[in-house]
Amino acid sequence: MIEFEPDRFRWEQITDTLRQRITDGTYPPKHLLSEVQLMQEFGVARGTLRKAMQRLRDEKLIYTIPNLGSFVGQRTEPSAADRPASD
Repeated sequence: MIEFEPDRFRWEQITDTLRQRITDGTYPPKHLLSEVQLMQEFGVARGTLRKAMQRLRDEKLIYTIPNLGSFVGQRTEPSAADRPASD
């Protein structure tokens, strides 16, 4: 269980943690995000976790297939506009 900051919503902190795990490759594309395991890991209720998962869906980092679960989306390469200019 992580130690939550008292001045921020828990779902926001969980979202940040999951986002980091997705972007750093800890959770690779198509990785199943188990609600039960994450609820136990973070020590939160299902509603709190689902709010975090909804934010990740809104950001297109995960997708949900009804009756199967939520999965990490495919990473896309940054567009030329997003890449730093080379010298």
